[in-house]
Amino acid sequence: MDIVEALHWRYATKTFDSNAILEQKKIETLKNVFNLTATSYGLQPIKLLILKNKALQKKLVKHSMDQEQVAQASHVLVFCIETTIDKIYVKSYFNLIKEIRNTPDEILEPFKSFLIDDFKKMSQDSIEKWATKQAYLAMGNLLTVCAVEKIDSCPMEGFTPTKYDELLKLTEKGLKSVLVMPIGYRAKDDMFASFKKVRKNIDDIIIEM
Repeated sequence: MDIVEALHWRYATKTFDSNAILEQKKIETLKNVFNLTATSYGLQPIKLLILKNKALQKKLVKHSMDQEQVAQASHVLVFCIETTIDKIYVKSYFNLIKEIRNTPDEILEPFKSFLIDDFKKMSQDSIEKWATKQAYLAMGNLLTVCAVEKIDSCPMEGFTPTKYDELLKLTEKGLKSVLVMPIGYRAKDDMFASFKKVRKNIDDIIIEM
């Protein structure tokens, strides 16, 4: 499918077919896409929780502004941020660079020292806001790939993160939930699937210089 055609096909799915389960091959594709998503400095301060547990999904509906897609979906993707970005975290990233690329320490050291000092100066709130921006990048990437793969999706900000964190035991993993995306296959009776997209004219939203 042409990518523009795929993006015309996708919409924020309002009703999923709860009997239609995504093939594991498609889940593996999404895992790889998430891992390959660009992040600031390449630090990947995000993790993806892939939920396929109907009992938990049903419990989360009331903490998702009663959006039934969370219970209906084949899987629910929960985008999380790391809550601790410190010297140890930065060093582990540079150790990975050295392991994969065999880059000499003298080349890595200046940038590593800069990042350690930079994050040391940042408040916890600033670090979490920065990390959350990376989660949005990942969600945008996954939305596009879902469209290409003919996977239906519904991006959500309307949920209670603290309740998700509690039920999914994210706090003890050093994580916070920031975005949610049910995925699966649309129900045949979801009338929103046939609605025309409402978008501005290209000339009103693009500036060429």
